[in-house]
Amino acid sequence: MNIVDLHVHSNKSDGSLTPSQLVHLAVEKGLSAFALTDHDTTDGIAEAVDAAKNLPEDIHLEVIPGIELSTEYEGKDIHILGLYIQYDTPYFKEQIKSFTDSRLNRNRKMCANLQRAGIDISYEKLIEAFPESVITRAHYARYLLNHGYVKSMQEAFERYLGDHSEYFVPREKLTPQQAVAFILKANGIPILAHPILYHMSDERLDALTAKLAEAGLIGLEAIYSTYSNVEEWKIRKLADKYNLCLSGGSDFHGAAKPSLELATGYGKLVIPEDILINLKKRKGI
Repeated sequence: MNIVDLHVHSNKSDGSLTPSQLVHLAVEKGLSAFALTDHDTTDGIAEAVDAAKNLPEDIHLEVIPGIELSTEYEGKDIHILGLYIQYDTPYFKEQIKSFTDSRLNRNRKMCANLQRAGIDISYEKLIEAFPESVITRAHYARYLLNHGYVKSMQEAFERYLGDHSEYFVPREKLTPQQAVAFILKANGIPILAHPILYHMSDERLDALTAKLAEAGLIGLEAIYSTYSNVEEWKIRKLADKYNLCLSGGSDFHGAAKPSLELATGYGKLVIPEDILINLKKRKGI
């Protein structure tokens, strides 16, 4: 059985491996396809596609151009995946630049807040520490840990980076519906990422899914590294209710999520290629 992984991060956002390294790891794991879905950026896609093209002729690996967009819904951070996006069009590039500018402004404000807390940090120092990356809170946590301000990534979030910390600065975000519309306009497949992780009541998650289905959502991430059997069943049932396709991914980050592996998650993850085939059929690819 061929397997795929439709939710993967590189060092262009908050993963630890380069896009080229991901391609070679995907081959080692026996994947027939994987989606590079970095946070709010497509900077790594061209490198990954080129690396796959240069594999030996007897090895066939599809690199799916993707993205993971951060949105906000009723005070929660909701992520929308986009698969098969046309990432090199002027429209798409312009919109991504606006997301990047918004993130940059937020990061400069957060650095100023942390400086007032006595931390020797600046946006320039973050970029120096994590070159060519889209800076996320995970990068802040790693920076604080590496410089001895905290003893763990968890402590960094609890003391300095959590949503309710006095140092945190929220970023202007799309609504989930806007993200779905954006991905559709880029001719992509919009998917609600890891819905279980939002810790919403069944009623709220149902309401969100209904709104997104009406906006054009195509899939739900029903197979995911941390799901229990009951949780997977719950999302599969929700997908059936709204006639949505299933999707699945490890949410691989490399060293940023120790012991979580590409393709297999924490050891039991299996995403059959039929999942991808069904998504492509729904989109007409």
